[in-house]
Amino acid sequence: MISDPQPLKEPQTMRAGPSQEDIRRHNLGALLRHVHLGGPISRAELTSKMGLNRSTIMALTSDLTAAGLVREELPRETGRAGRPSLVVRPESARVYVFAFDVGPDRLVAARVGLGGVILDRRETTRERGKFALDELAGVLSGFARQMRRKTRDDTVCVGAAAAVSGGVRKGDGVVTFGPNLMAHDVPFGEELGRRLGLGLPVSVGNDANLAALAEHSRGVGVAVRDLICLHGDVGIGGGIITGGHLLGGFDGYGGEVGHMVVNPGGRECSCGSHGCLEAEVGERALLELAGRYGPGQHGRDAVRAVVDAADRGDIVAQEALSRVGDWLGLGVANLVNIFNPEMVIFGGMLREVYLGSAAQVRSRLALHAMAPQREHVRLRTSALGDHATLVGAAELAFAHVLADPLEVLARVSI
Repeated sequence: MISDPQPLKEPQTMRAGPSQEDIRRHNLGALLRHVHLGGPISRAELTSKMGLNRSTIMALTSDLTAAGLVREELPRETGRAGRPSLVVRPESARVYVFAFDVGPDRLVAARVGLGGVILDRRETTRERGKFALDELAGVLSGFARQMRRKTRDDTVCVGAAAAVSGGVRKGDGVVTFGPNLMAHDVPFGEELGRRLGLGLPVSVGNDANLAALAEHSRGVGVAVRDLICLHGDVGIGGGIITGGHLLGGFDGYGGEVGHMVVNPGGRECSCGSHGCLEAEVGERALLELAGRYGPGQHGRDAVRAVVDAADRGDIVAQEALSRVGDWLGLGVANLVNIFNPEMVIFGGMLREVYLGSAAQVRSRLALHAMAPQREHVRLRTSALGDHATLVGAAELAFAHVLADPLEVLARVSI
């Protein structure tokens, strides 16, 4: 008997380890990240947190200082004998990004310094309706030019990013669908980048994803490695952090939990389906149930008015919140069963909705979530409030700098 020939094995190749330059680049980014997210920190603390020796930390901080990304100074008070450890601070006033937020009712632009400091900010209302690319990009780029004119000569913009209420394709930042913005296949990042004229690409992200990133980096979810941020304005989006990383999905559309069906045959959704979480819990559902939906009655102020009325004893408002809270709790239970998060965060208008219906949400969670998954989950409201999406956009813009600080700064300084 002749046996089948064994398939030829490809010769194994030795994988080269990281070069000294790769290690240096990684360490520079890691150190800058500590300073960016944690604020001023001593060399001694950096030595402990990064597991590097003092001479290496000194060399890294010297490189970042020479690049103008950080500065070192003596601590104000030490309370200890001996030579004090220098404190490393971000150069917030010199190195900045532009962050933009495009919501159903507002347009926001901010100049955000390294370390997450909002240095300047502009905001205007937006009429609900068709996504007018030229108009929106023109308003936001105009805000950016106004803010840039007020900067010192030695400042440098190292990035720009925008949060939008819609699905964003990962590869090119095109807003492929945004029912609540009336946007479809819009090259928003490309056009905004052209209008800004900075020679920098504009990263674009879904608002709920960026809200999750913000809460994980600077809000109530700091140090929480597995969390879900439910963010609602008109509709509902979800940002999911697993193992400390944002879950984006194959094309970048991960986290569209607002279109999870919780009530088959229920309310019609803007996506074309029926009974989606967004349709049963979103702004319109709450206002209609409370008898307050109509011309001029929309937005976060209208939602807050329902919650306030319920607090004052309005029976109709209380029943509306109870009904919406049931569906919200069912959606949360499903997410807890699937992802087993440590924390669920309610942001945007859902912050007020949750505060007004927490009892219903927790009741549904107890009924429909499996005991092991719900045992340790914490339900929290956003610590960043209405700024969460803008803060998230800033973190997206800074991501390139934190990955390779010196290369990015050299490129934008040419």
